[in-house]
Amino acid sequence: MESEFLRFRDTVRRLHATLESLQKAVADLEVAPLRGREWYELLVRKLVPQLSDEAYLVVAVVGGTNIGKSVIFNHIAGCRASATSPLASGTKHPTCLVPAGFTERHDLAQVFPGFELQEWSDADAALAEDDRHMLYWRVSDQTPDNLLVLDTPDIDSDARINWERADHIRQCADVLIAVLTQQKYNDAAVKEFFRKAAAEEKLIAVVFNQCLLPEDEPYWPLWVSTFCDETGVDPEIVYVAPNDRPAAEALKLPFYERPWPNEGEAAATDDEPRSLLADLSRLKFHEIKLQTLSGSLRHLTSEDAGIPTYLRDIAQCSERYRAASELLAAHELARINDWPVIPDSVMIAEIRAWWQTQRTGWSATVHSVYNAIGKGVAWPVHFARERMYGESVPPLERYREREWNAILTTVEKVYEKLTWLEELGNELLRPRLKTLLSGTSRAELLQRIHAEHQEVDLAGSLEQLVGRELTEFRRQSPRHFEFFKRIDTVAAAARPATSVVLFVAGFGPAGNAIAPALTDAAVQGALHIAGDFAGGTVAVAVGEGVMSGAAAGAGWLEARFRRLHEAFTAERAAWLAALLKRHLLGDLPEELQAAASLTAHDEFREATEAVARLREQIQQIPATLETT
Repeated sequence: MESEFLRFRDTVRRLHATLESLQKAVADLEVAPLRGREWYELLVRKLVPQLSDEAYLVVAVVGGTNIGKSVIFNHIAGCRASATSPLASGTKHPTCLVPAGFTERHDLAQVFPGFELQEWSDADAALAEDDRHMLYWRVSDQTPDNLLVLDTPDIDSDARINWERADHIRQCADVLIAVLTQQKYNDAAVKEFFRKAAAEEKLIAVVFNQCLLPEDEPYWPLWVSTFCDETGVDPEIVYVAPNDRPAAEALKLPFYERPWPNEGEAAATDDEPRSLLADLSRLKFHEIKLQTLSGSLRHLTSEDAGIPTYLRDIAQCSERYRAASELLAAHELARINDWPVIPDSVMIAEIRAWWQTQRTGWSATVHSVYNAIGKGVAWPVHFARERMYGESVPPLERYREREWNAILTTVEKVYEKLTWLEELGNELLRPRLKTLLSGTSRAELLQRIHAEHQEVDLAGSLEQLVGRELTEFRRQSPRHFEFFKRIDTVAAAARPATSVVLFVAGFGPAGNAIAPALTDAAVQGALHIAGDFAGGTVAVAVGEGVMSGAAAGAGWLEARFRRLHEAFTAERAAWLAALLKRHLLGDLPEELQAAASLTAHDEFREATEAVARLREQIQQIPATLETT
C-alpha cells in the first residue's frame, strides 16, 4: 500500500510544479487562476500533503447552521473541545483533535495548507471573528493513531468566509460526518457542498440529528433518501439522534445506527446507542485512504471537472490570441509599397566612391585625375545655376522631404487600418486598439518620428549599404569582380575620349550640371548604357572576345544596381516600420504571437502527459484494493 502512495506522490508533485510554472506562463492572459478551482484545491490540500508513506484519515463533522455539529464533535472528543452556541454561525474556525505523537511524525501546517495553526487553549476561540483562516488544534489521548477529527464552520452561513473554510476542510478530508436535520437536509447550499463531496468520492456517514423519536422513524428515511438523490451521496452508515438538548450539553446524546438503504418497516431497528469514536476507530484506514485519494485523483483528471478543463481554457484562449494575431498580420500595418527612390545620381556617386577605393596603381591615378578635371569643368556651370536660380537643394535633402511626405501618408494609412480593425470587434484587439487610437496618440507619434527622421544620416546609411553589398558581391563572385576590374583598367586608358562622349551625351560631371532632368531619367539604365558604350569604345583595345563577355556581364551588373536601390528602400521602410512598432504597436504583435503558441510550451505538454500517466495509474487501483 505504501508503494502505491509513493508512486502517486512522485507523479502528483511533478504535476503540481508543472502547473505552477504553466500558470506563470499564462499570467497575463484571460485565463482564470488555479486558486479557487475545485480540482486545484484538492491537489494542494489533499493530494500533495497526504500522499505519503504513512496513511492517516481526516474526519470532519460538517453541516448547516445551528444543527448541532459542535455537539456531535464534542461527543467524539469526549469533552467540550469545541464551543457550542444556540446562535447561528457560531463556529467561525475549524477545531482539530490530534492523536498523541502525531505532530512528531507530521507537520500539521502541511496537512492543512492555507490555515494558521494555533494550539487549543480555549474552546471559545473558534467563535471569534478573524479574517485569518485559523485552525485550533489539541492533542487527544482518546483519538486513535492516524485519525484527525475536525469540527468545521457552517457550510450555509451568511458569512461567505465560513463557506470557504468549510470547503478547505472538505477538500482535505477523507471521511465526512454529515449532520442533517429536518430543516437542513434539503437546503441548496448544503446540497451543493455534498454534491462536491460525492464527486470527490468521500466516505460519508450521515447523522440525522434533532429527531423526534419514535415519531420521526417513518420520515427520516424519506428525508435521507431525498438528500441522497439530490447530492449523489451514498452513505457508508446512517445514525439518528434525538432532539434532547440537556443530553447534548451533558455529552450523553445517544446515536442509533440505522440500516441503509432502508428496507421499510420490516427492518429491525437497533436501539443500542453507538459510540461514534469507537465506530471511527474500526474504520479500515488504508482502504478508505486509497479510496478517497483515488477519488480525488479521478476528479483531478476528469475531462469535465479536472485539469483538462484548465488546459482547454488555455487552448481556447490561445486560439483567440491566434485569431487576433492572424487578423493583425493579414493587414500588414507597416507595409510600404510606394517609398521614394533615392536619386540614381546619388547612388552612382556612392558606387563610384566605393569603386575608387578598389582601384590600385596607375588606374587609380588616372581616374582620380579625370574625376578632378570633371569637377573643375562642372564648377563654373554649378556657379552659374546658383546665380540664376539660387542655391540648389542637395539631392539627399530633397529625398528626405519626399520621404517625410511618404511617412505622413503611411501613418495615416496605418491609423485607418487600426480603426477598421478596432471596429471589427475582436474581443482581444478592441481594448488595446482603442488605447492606441486615443485622441493625442497620433500627434505624439508624428512628433517622435519627425524628430528621429531629422537625425537620420542618410549619406552614412547609403555609404554603409553600398559598401556592404558590393563587398559581398566581391566575396560571392570574385571572378566577376576581377573581370570588371579589368574592364575598369582598360576604360582608364580610353578615359579622355569617354569623358568627352559622356559630357556631350549628358553623362559625367558636365551632364550632372547642365542636364539634371535628363540625367535622372536616363541613369535608370545607366549601367547598361555604360556597358554598351564601353563596348563600342574599348573594343579596339582589348579585342572582341573580351568585350562579348563584358556585354553579357553588363545586364547582370544592372541587376546588381537595382538590388542596391531595393536594399536601400527596404532599409528605409524597415526604419519606419521599427518606429511604428516601438512607438505605436509596442509589444502587441509579440504578445499575441506568444499567447497563440502557449499550447506548444513544454509545461503544457508535460501537464497533458502527466494527466495521462495518472489515469493509467488510477486504472490499477482496483487490483491493488483486492490484494490489500
